Amino acid sequence: MTPRFQRTVAIDWSGAKGRRHRGIAIAEARGDEAPRLVRPGHIWSRTEVADWLVREAAREPTLFGFDFSFAPPIIDRGEYLPGEPDVPSTAREFWAYVDGLSDDEDLGAASVLEQAHRRHFYFGAADGVKADFMHFRQCDQQLNRMGGRKTASAYDAIGAAQVAKASFSGMRLLHRIHGKVTIFPMDALRSGESAVVEIYTRIYIRNAGLPGMKIRSRADLNIALAALGSPPWRGRGPIDDHKTDALITAAGMRAHLAHPRAFAPEGLTPQIAASEGWTFGIV
Repeated sequence: MTPRFQRTVAIDWSGAKGRRHRGIAIAEARGDEAPRLVRPGHIWSRTEVADWLVREAAREPTLFGFDFSFAPPIIDRGEYLPGEPDVPSTAREFWAYVDGLSDDEDLGAASVLEQAHRRHFYFGAADGVKADFMHFRQCDQQLNRMGGRKTASAYDAIGAAQVAKASFSGMRLLHRIHGKVTIFPMDALRSGESAVVEIYTRIYIRNAGLPGMKIRSRADLNIALAALGSPPWRGRGPIDDHKTDALITAAGMRAHLAHPRAFAPEGLTPQIAASEGWTFGIV
């Protein structure tokens, strides 16, 4: 049975260096209302997001989504960082491992990529052939079989998205909130309680019939929301793709709750749940 949540919250994440991050945006969708931005105009820190989430999770049953990989791939190769001693093989243990290696400010993890395990990450042409670094989880492969756009790899440390930095800083956040909030699918869902899931904004933009688009206008945002069964956004102020990603994903998460396999996707095994996790929206 699908758990009942009072609202869905999407968090557009950032792995950038520094104490506060303009790339973080948070939106919530409650009931059948239009999604809204949480503290629009506020420049969030990652630590602040973690503390806010724990407080909000205790207030009412909420499904929170973060757009970073909850763990690197391990099923295909048998190790997160092949050839490295003492690296654990479950997600929870790996979060603790990453956190223990990192002294970066505000839950950053750039030092893990740039120093501790540099050879596993692709930073540019000097590293060799990019494809040799691009390994994917089972849920990523499932999305591709569904006809989805190819997802980014947790080992990709180049480009504006900085997927690796976002994911590894996110793992530090997960370590911080572990035991305080259910993290699915590593933890079993509990009726009447909040939970955290991994999200991928492209899934919901594709579901809205706008594949491959960055949404940067109010008009396109409301087209996407309408396709997801949501009223239009009535907020004020400037809008950018971080905000639209959060607003569309909050509405998309809410719509996906009605899917009979929302929390029991095909291919999700106990081993995958414990080691790689799964993206909410891939069924």
